[in-house]
Amino acid sequence: MADAAVRAATPDDVQEIARIHRETWRTAYRSLLPDEVLGSLGDTTQAWAEAVEENQVLVATEGTWLVGYCVAGTAPEEEVARADGTLPDDAATTALVSVLVEPRWGRRGHGGRLLATAAKTLRDKGNTRGIAWIPEADRASTAFYAKADWAADGTVRTLDAGGRPLREIRVSGGLTLLLEP
Repeated sequence: MADAAVRAATPDDVQEIARIHRETWRTAYRSLLPDEVLGSLGDTTQAWAEAVEENQVLVATEGTWLVGYCVAGTAPEEEVARADGTLPDDAATTALVSVLVEPRWGRRGHGGRLLATAAKTLRDKGNTRGIAWIPEADRASTAFYAKADWAADGTVRTLDAGGRPLREIRVSGGLTLLLEP
């Protein structure tokens, strides 16, 4: 494998992040989302430009290729609330994380490097726990987070995916992740 690394995203990465977002959803979620939803994924370049400017966005690289990304930051209250709407004691120090690696670059450690790097940065900022929302039927993401000792915490939500319900589970775990050599 060529040199693999994780670094902070820059404005120069925005076009490629938007492409990875769009193409990975079209590939990885083909069986979970209706064709019309996947086909309507438009240009998210402006949204990613804002995200890179305002949030912690990391990118994974292999050689000269950008192969994945992670967005991480303190979770909004509505994302960390329990099903009954109450907030856990650690709500103010809980981070919301989203990791996505282009499928053709999968199973090469990029997702783990992204999550571990984000976890260290979040710990340094005072966060104590992470959460992520994943489609309930997404076995690859469930297995990925399980390797980091993140597990479903019992909270689910149902989104409208073009008139078809998409059930998501919230996974949660610690931020003391270490990369193995």
